[in-house]
Amino acid sequence: MRLRSFALWFLALGAFLLPAAIQAAGAVKYGDALYEPRLRQPGKDVMWLPTPDAMVLQMLRAAKVTNRDIVYDLGAGDGKIAIAAARHFGARAVGIEYEPKMAALAQRNAKRAKVDHKVRIIQGDIFKEDFSSATVVTLYLLPDLNHQLRDTLLAMRPGTRIVSHQWHMGEWEPDQSIRGEESDAFLWIVPAQLDGRWALRDAQGLWQATIEITQRFQRTAGQITIGGVTRPLLGTFVNGPTLGFTFVAPDGSVQSLRADTDGKTINGTLRFVDNLTPISGARL
Repeated sequence: MRLRSFALWFLALGAFLLPAAIQAAGAVKYGDALYEPRLRQPGKDVMWLPTPDAMVLQMLRAAKVTNRDIVYDLGAGDGKIAIAAARHFGARAVGIEYEPKMAALAQRNAKRAKVDHKVRIIQGDIFKEDFSSATVVTLYLLPDLNHQLRDTLLAMRPGTRIVSHQWHMGEWEPDQSIRGEESDAFLWIVPAQLDGRWALRDAQGLWQATIEITQRFQRTAGQITIGGVTRPLLGTFVNGPTLGFTFVAPDGSVQSLRADTDGKTINGTLRFVDNLTPISGARL
């Protein structure tokens, strides 16, 4: 009797410890009864390695995701980033996953998490699917794939946030680095494309100027011409859809402009001490 009781106790202890031992060994179950993916299994362009859960939340927090956002995850895998965006931040989320069985698993996972009304998984190719409506894009690819996507990402609406787990975008420097316990991630804010010449004026046409901006990603410089006098722009910056700079006017006064822009028009305010003047601009 005692021996039987000991055996039952031993079996119960084993049932309790076995899952922990399996997880400690790295054999974590990722799928379901219909499909169970393997870590590092090959895909179209990359092997499957899921972003750690803690890093997923760090990435979404860094991107300041809210319930007003549309989050696209490029290479959705089992759907964890899209699901986290909906579950923890209330966002609408779309995952694009090339492998059909993985895409179906991700959609089932969204349903199990009770966020399938906010999460949609597309079985498709990230280089062919349209994700231009995104306000936030997340990805965990490879450096060369990031580089291939870079022009597409830069052409998105100014202010769109891009978060990449592990890999950079080459010459496009990140606006923020995200440090994790196991790995890092990087955040970019898509800048308005302002390279070129612009005509600025107030509503009455009493103040007029021409600016010339040189831009490389979010790094900018330039000059302003007022009344035939050309001066450098000081502290020029582009942060998403926001343009800002300071300059010394021909009369020696220090003035500054802060404006919103979509890359086609400029609308903002010229400040001189406490005087604020609405300014608009268009490309020349």
